[in-house]
Amino acid sequence: MPRIAGVDVPNDKRIEISLRYIYGIGPNTAVQILKEAGIDTGVRAKDLNEDEVGRIASVIDRNYVVEGQLRRQVQQNIARLRDIGCYRGVRHRRGLPVRGQRTRCNARTRKGPKKTVAGKKGVKEMHRG
Repeated sequence: MPRIAGVDVPNDKRIEISLRYIYGIGPNTAVQILKEAGIDTGVRAKDLNEDEVGRIASVIDRNYVVEGQLRRQVQQNIARLRDIGCYRGVRHRRGLPVRGQRTRCNARTRKGPKKTVAGKKGVKEMHRG
């Protein structure tokens, strides 16, 4: 398994797909990195030699923020939103959807499992007068 940017990328997949295992690299970025490094997108990760792996790693180091540094940057951005007390920061703090989704139903990913609350008992008519 080639080790790129601190991540062991899978051997048996095409390098274009393997690069996506690195946090911060998606489909388009992977193709751009390979084009800049001068490597064919169809080659398998196990077929790369040390020189090619080094070229890919240097392109990523030079031009992209990935893995730990990117995670840290995202966390700092969220902390900043919380600190300034803006709407998005308040939503992050409360663990609710941040981007305008409805919460009456279908917000389970952010809110977690259902917390059932006992409903009000219906008031029965006492006298039939």
